[in-house]
Amino acid sequence: MTHEPELTLVEHLTELRKRLIIVAATFILSLALGFWLAPKTLTFIKQQPTAAHVEWNVFGYTDGLMIYVKCALILAILITLPIAMYQIWLFVKPGLLEKEAKGTIYFIPVSFFLFLAGISFSYFILFPLMLNFMSNINDSIGALETYGMQQYFTFMFNLIIPVGIVFELPVIILFLTKLGIITPDRLRKMRKVSYFILVVVGVSITPPDFISDFIIVVPLLLLFEISILVSSWSYKKQLAKQALEEESLEN
Repeated sequence: MTHEPELTLVEHLTELRKRLIIVAATFILSLALGFWLAPKTLTFIKQQPTAAHVEWNVFGYTDGLMIYVKCALILAILITLPIAMYQIWLFVKPGLLEKEAKGTIYFIPVSFFLFLAGISFSYFILFPLMLNFMSNINDSIGALETYGMQQYFTFMFNLIIPVGIVFELPVIILFLTKLGIITPDRLRKMRKVSYFILVVVGVSITPPDFISDFIIVVPLLLLFEISILVSSWSYKKQLAKQALEEESLEN
């Protein structure tokens, strides 16, 4: 139940270099796979109801290429993300106790699952509602909608990626709680400030209407409250373990 032997600065740098090389190699291979999967992915997205009314026009010679590259990059990041998180865990593992190392390895699949959940929520629920709202506004002013690939995918990527990242909040809070950086009491004291920040984030990535703001802000606030509950559960568990260890040492 002790730390692994401490590494020298050179050994730390060597270890860091090794992890970075693995992540970089994974990303390069994933990018090659992403370029192969990009046409199939774009075709799949085109067949979805949200894209049914959008003509895939291009208004510049590079529009199609840029969307192709963006799609490949996002696919590569999704594939690389769990590998990168695992390499980060391996790098910090020597500084953790054995029980801490075993406890934090589970953050990798949970974190990746939450990221995918955030992307799914934003694409299948939030994104269609936003498109519908903006189409209704355009219809109300008699505007003729002429969209291209660039406009459609830029708006979609700018929405789903930030929401996916925000959905990581509970696992980040749990991780920081396990490391002793934050406590449930601190989170509760920061509730008003956190609410304000989350509302600003939610409003900034949605169109300026109450329905869209409500749809994204409410899940963000719920995620924060879930984070407090998760932090409380983890903190109480840590205190109970410490009490048992102290009791066993006294005996």
